[in-house]
Amino acid sequence: MKRMMVRYKVKADRAAENEGYIARVFEQLEREKPSGLRYASFKLADGVSFVHVVSYEAAHDRNSLTELSAFKGFAAGVKDRCEDPPITAELTEIGSYRFFGE
Repeated sequence: MKRMMVRYKVKADRAAENEGYIARVFEQLEREKPSGLRYASFKLADGVSFVHVVSYEAAHDRNSLTELSAFKGFAAGVKDRCEDPPITAELTEIGSYRFFGE
């Protein structure tokens, strides 16, 4: 299982647009329900910083999230929307309580 976190800050006038892209990703996830994937997105209190946490089965090192067309649309322009570019960090779980499911 791989777990990663991505954090970035968008330009103030692009925050709503960014949220729209994220919403479309979740709409596609609800329709397609890829197995072995857990994903959450958060907007921080400043209204322009975002954090995404993803956990996926590492079979063949494929992240089914990045294969979604809605995610590709989101990712295609994210750098242009950003004030601070995305920083990705691989996470090693020490413990969690129902964060990634039962």
